[in-house]
Amino acid sequence: MLHKVTGAAQARASVRFLSHTRYLAAKNYSDNSENPVMEYDPLMVPTHYQQEVLHDSIFCKGTGFDMAERERYSLRGLLPPRYFTLESQAHRLYHASKGIAIETKYTDDPRVDLARYSFLQALQDRNETLFYKILFDHIEELAPVVYTPTVGVACLHANQLYRKPRGMYFSARDKGHMHSMIYNWPRPEVDVVVVTDGSRILGLGDLGVKGMGIPIGKLSLYVTAGGFAPQKCLPVMIDVGCDNAEIREDEFYLGLSRSRLPDKEYFEVMDEFMAAVRFRYPNALIQFEDFRTPRAGKVLRRYQKAGYRVFNDDIQGTGAVALGGLLAALKQTGVPLADSRIVVAGAGSAGLGVSSALVAGMDIQAPDKNNFDNFWMTDADGLLTARRGELNDEQKQFARKDEHYMRYEKASLLEVVKEVKPNILIGLCGQGGTFTEDIVKAMHQNCDR
Repeated sequence: MLHKVTGAAQARASVRFLSHTRYLAAKNYSDNSENPVMEYDPLMVPTHYQQEVLHDSIFCKGTGFDMAERERYSLRGLLPPRYFTLESQAHRLYHASKGIAIETKYTDDPRVDLARYSFLQALQDRNETLFYKILFDHIEELAPVVYTPTVGVACLHANQLYRKPRGMYFSARDKGHMHSMIYNWPRPEVDVVVVTDGSRILGLGDLGVKGMGIPIGKLSLYVTAGGFAPQKCLPVMIDVGCDNAEIREDEFYLGLSRSRLPDKEYFEVMDEFMAAVRFRYPNALIQFEDFRTPRAGKVLRRYQKAGYRVFNDDIQGTGAVALGGLLAALKQTGVPLADSRIVVAGAGSAGLGVSSALVAGMDIQAPDKNNFDNFWMTDADGLLTARRGELNDEQKQFARKDEHYMRYEKASLLEVVKEVKPNILIGLCGQGGTFTEDIVKAMHQNCDR
């Protein structure tokens, strides 16, 4: 596949052509003239032209450059002589990544997947076409390696794994400079921006800039499964500090060593970033990823109201998928969604987002009913009730207000399930092992199917 060459690269190619022409003229003169040999002082060829082709992961094809392309881009001698097709390169490197697991005694060790993650990340940094070819051909096997759950382990070890910058970092120190910074991104077009502030990375909590692997991994899946062009994707980290003292005080931590900004200063940074992105890329979708509760909802609503093209995967994406799945499943039971009794384990942005989507679905079926009454939401401290003082506005909508359930404020999930007798139980807390055998048996007693 021939790659489009930028205007700047074409200009450099013209310089090379003129230089070569001048060289031939000088050589011909010295060979065929009685005059003394002419000192050749050629116009210097910009060597970074070849380096741009080889080191730009979008353009680089590795050993996939055929001889005509190697001549055209001045790559002769800079690559091994043998030409390999994309398919043969993918076959070789997939088996190289597979060998990491085969050569390891314990193939289920998370360190094996982390090693494969690093291998594939290095490939993505040098040849994205080949990276996506391998990922597309083996998506079921490799999606958990380039994204969850392996990306969580990679984020924890980000200080040690960092090799090459990918995406952009906007920090609190950059306030007042973001409109010019956005032009440092070398791509003229961007279709989608995935941005995180690192405040709630999966179930790992506040990781600060170590969470950059999340937008990178998410966009890898969007390219592979969604058909986005990789050169039109922009992963972004907003560094406004980190509230995990152990992480931010690490001597190798790559971000700002300070606690997170309060709301006023935080939204000043976010407002400037959002305006900068919209100014240069007015048609880009901006996706918020892994923002902690309650800021996740505040950020989404703030920029929706301001007319930005925004989306929160944890709140809207997970909610849409859950709503569709439940509507399909409830056709088998004959129970309408609006008549369901739902216990939700998890009161963070994912739990609130999914529950809000279900309420929206119920409102269509039963518009005159308060459908928040269909929910019993729990967290690590028990059932959410109106007596809790630390709830945010979204959580207050789902908090139980009936006196009967006040005594379950400190109850376990099993106790809530036995009392409520729900026909739907949803886990959105990110804590493994939450649904014990006793909870599953209690659910089975409440459901015919």
